[in-house]
Amino acid sequence: MLLWDREQVDAYREGRPLPAIPAAEDDGDLLDRREAAAMLDVKPRSFDSYKNDDRLAAHTVVVCGVEHWPRTAVLAYAAARGTSAPSGRPKGSGDMVPRDLLPGRIAELLDETPAVTAAHAVDVLGISVSTAQKHLQQERAARIAALMRTEPTLDVEEAADRLGYPPAVRRTALKAAQQLYDTP
Repeated sequence: MLLWDREQVDAYREGRPLPAIPAAEDDGDLLDRREAAAMLDVKPRSFDSYKNDDRLAAHTVVVCGVEHWPRTAVLAYAAARGTSAPSGRPKGSGDMVPRDLLPGRIAELLDETPAVTAAHAVDVLGISVSTAQKHLQQERAARIAALMRTEPTLDVEEAADRLGYPPAVRRTALKAAQQLYDTP
């Protein structure tokens, strides 16, 4: 049984009927993590990280070993949270290489070193790993397909060998190259 205030605790201890819980919400009400999470429309697990934010942590009240937060503090946190900047890339950040120039830069890296890794492309071009992998795979596939068109006796594996692509990076490039080659 959850007890809500001193009057209820005293009544419970003395065996008297419990006073009714006030019908109206009060700004001074102390909310446990489940109630605070519900007010923020998040799961209690999410609230476990929110409660460490200074805007909530400064208002933590421990009652019988259980953390609570005043309704006003949770409401203020919700209001501030609603006006926060959107998540995602930091404002003002940009690609080191504009996206429209990226295929050409990837091609240059492959011209220099056919076995170039995604990690190297990330370091040199300032792009994400997934972007580097995607563009390297696309360029390798295009080159394999182009070589197979100019030398029809080659299969995909032979074309990849001729271009100097190491086995570790071939699988997706070979599959994409075969699709490119099969398409007129």
